[in-house]
Amino acid sequence: MPRRQRTQSLFVWHAYRGDEQRALIEVARLAHVARPDVDIELLAIPYDAYAAKLENAIPHGHGPDVFIDAHERLASFVARDLIASVPLPDDGRDLEPTALDAVRLRHRVYGIPLATKCVALFLNTALVPTDPETIDDIADWRPTLPRGVSPLVYEATSAYVHAAFLHAHGGALFDARTGRYAFIGGAAERSVAHVQRWLREGVVPQEASGSLVTQLFASGRAAAAISGPWLAGDLSRALSYRVVPLPSLRATRASLRPFATVETAYVSSRAQQPQTARWFAHFLASRSAAIVRARLGRQVVATRSAWSDPDLARDSVLVAFRAAASGAIVMPTHPNMRLAFEPANRALRRALRGDVSIPEALTQGARRFDDATRPLPTRRSPLYALLALGAVAIALCFAALRRLRTAAFRRELRASLPAYRYVAHAVVAIVLLVIAPLTMGAATSLFAGRDGALSFVGLANYWDILRARGGPLFASGSFYAVLGVTVLWTVANITLHVVLGVALALLLSRPAMRLRGLYRVLLIVPWAVPSYVTALAWKGMFHRQLGAINAVVTQLGGRPVEWFSQFSTAFAANLATNVWLGFPFMMVVALGILSTIPRDLYEAADVDGASAWQRFRHVTWPLLRPAMAPAVAMGAVWTFNMFNVIFLVSGGEPDGETEILVTEAYRWAFTRQAQYGYAAAYAVLIFGILALGARGMSRAGEATR
Repeated sequence: MPRRQRTQSLFVWHAYRGDEQRALIEVARLAHVARPDVDIELLAIPYDAYAAKLENAIPHGHGPDVFIDAHERLASFVARDLIASVPLPDDGRDLEPTALDAVRLRHRVYGIPLATKCVALFLNTALVPTDPETIDDIADWRPTLPRGVSPLVYEATSAYVHAAFLHAHGGALFDARTGRYAFIGGAAERSVAHVQRWLREGVVPQEASGSLVTQLFASGRAAAAISGPWLAGDLSRALSYRVVPLPSLRATRASLRPFATVETAYVSSRAQQPQTARWFAHFLASRSAAIVRARLGRQVVATRSAWSDPDLARDSVLVAFRAAASGAIVMPTHPNMRLAFEPANRALRRALRGDVSIPEALTQGARRFDDATRPLPTRRSPLYALLALGAVAIALCFAALRRLRTAAFRRELRASLPAYRYVAHAVVAIVLLVIAPLTMGAATSLFAGRDGALSFVGLANYWDILRARGGPLFASGSFYAVLGVTVLWTVANITLHVVLGVALALLLSRPAMRLRGLYRVLLIVPWAVPSYVTALAWKGMFHRQLGAINAVVTQLGGRPVEWFSQFSTAFAANLATNVWLGFPFMMVVALGILSTIPRDLYEAADVDGASAWQRFRHVTWPLLRPAMAPAVAMGAVWTFNMFNVIFLVSGGEPDGETEILVTEAYRWAFTRQAQYGYAAAYAVLIFGILALGARGMSRAGEATR
């Protein structure tokens, strides 16, 4: 009887969704058919948390054997020893040369290229039957298009998309040789001025997000769109369109060369089955697997032989994106490359809105990049910190021993033992879920580093934060400027929440009002809807060109407002959104309190001839205020840390002026090369401020009783 073959489990991580995920599942099934002894375990990780999970899991041996990610992080992966070099299948003869270049570092290959992604030009054939010779020809279509149709739609404020225009003007976003920011100078200024003119003339809609690009092109309200292959998946079959590579620029005759990203299969340096992991990485790039990924996942695969498949050869959309990728610029893998996007995006937004001059906006972007990449604090020995921690522990032990020597304390302890048994499970839960994470966060704040590589620096992070990183104390983005905005944000919101909540509660508590139950349900709806859904809806309403609020302003004879171009209007947009979210909570609390106030007090006030205002001032408010204090304190804490509204509505615009402390901490942790220690120091300061604020509100409440 033949011996049964032992099964191996291979763990594969990815961040795919939709068609790409379904294609990967099918490829894993084919791999299992080819090798029944290998079970492929696929795990989908959210994209925003992908890099952090890899960096934390692989060094401890808990990560995947194979993972799929974009090639830009390759240098960081190598520096942290997260990936192993792999041989190319057939020496790479069947792989696209541009894709192969993306996975090489210091003449070694660290991954198997699977697919290439870049942007191209979508054309609505019902509106434009011929291809434009230059990108500027699209602007000439404007007089011939139907009313309400834009000639071109794309994310004009995205540095990733704008890079194509920048390259055509002879500029660059980043210098991979020196690791320096390059979105500055004459070529960069000309590229921004080109797009600024289009926005002013109405060639391109203003404040176009990715969802707006899809909406306008899919509905036939845009003749052309610049986007990636992901747009094709959102288009109806009824829409007649074609895709072509980006054309040239009329002024320079140079082609618009976008950035290209290469999806790569990496083998983990801690893979449990390294030989099998390399086999599966090769299988992903095989012809049969590539055809599946192209057909089902709509990927522009890097396996050249797959394109001889008749179905792929006839797929005009994928063929066009393949042609676009062949002329694209592969994004550099330098660790600082990803850091260039945030300052470039902010500079681009400010310049295109006209907040400042183009040279000034680009210079500010360069300064932001320099600040994010400045040298880390000097590494220090943890000896003194450990000695101080040991001294505190010894002091606490001596204090506990002194109390244990007291007979009265021992009697009280013995009497309390039954009670301790009842609360032991709660104590364990609080220690594990609250105290341990807080302690770990506080400990992390004593370390500094990028991309998760931390070294002990003591209190240097706090020193950097409290001295505004060596710049002006109240400059935009400094701790004190952000703290001021956070306090203003909290006070303004809580004031409006309480005023509106109490006013509506007084109105709804009137016995004579009809349909009170219906009104209460309707007014609670904003509180019941998830905050991120509400935030995105309000952001759409504040859109300059297509938003409902500006539509009302225009109907009333006013001019459209650029809500996110200055602090006052951006802050007002955030405030309106959060007030809509927050007043129902205060209303419900006030309604509950009002229902407990005896009616006899109001009857006595009526007998005394008190007016409505006097009844509120001398009866309602004195009884309402102490009971509302806990709700106000809780609302203040929520509002102080209201991440969703700030991040989703204004995004910190203009130029980070509406950031609050929690969103600034997020930026340092997730958009500025994962400086977790610096972000943790922000978190500790936020905790300290809230603790002091809560204590102050508690004392103020006790004083008024």
